Amino acid sequence: MPHVGETAPDFALTNQDGATVRLSDFRGKKVVLFAYPKAGTSGCTTQACGFRDQFPKLESNNVAVLGISPDAPKDQKKWKDKEGLQYDLLSDIDHAVLEQWGAWGEKSMYGKKYMGVIRSHWVIDENGTIIDEQLGVSAKDSVEKAVKTLGW
Repeated sequence: MPHVGETAPDFALTNQDGATVRLSDFRGKKVVLFAYPKAGTSGCTTQACGFRDQFPKLESNNVAVLGISPDAPKDQKKWKDKEGLQYDLLSDIDHAVLEQWGAWGEKSMYGKKYMGVIRSHWVIDENGTIIDEQLGVSAKDSVEKAVKTLGW
């Protein structure tokens, strides 16, 4: 699991349009990478739309945004279009990248334990170094903390 001050491990995942996206494609830009449990759910929509609403400011400051979940690309595409998200959503169906980044683990709902995505985000600088890591962050706090890390 990568931590603040370490180089973000590269990965290649399929986006909502079926294209392969690599984290290393964004070297030279800062990146906000956020992990969310399921497209279209209320908390995930809060988080994703928060980054959508901040996107013009982020983009104008050379910051890319990427969302990652175990959803299939077609489900991400439907959600992206519905919510007007301007950035890529990456499909990690087998949750290998989510596990590598520490965002997959035991959760509990209504007394039942299960494995799933731990809502998280990372801010990565232009050189690929992690400058902020928030595991288990709330949907609203994720956006606020990421933007604060970027200095706004």
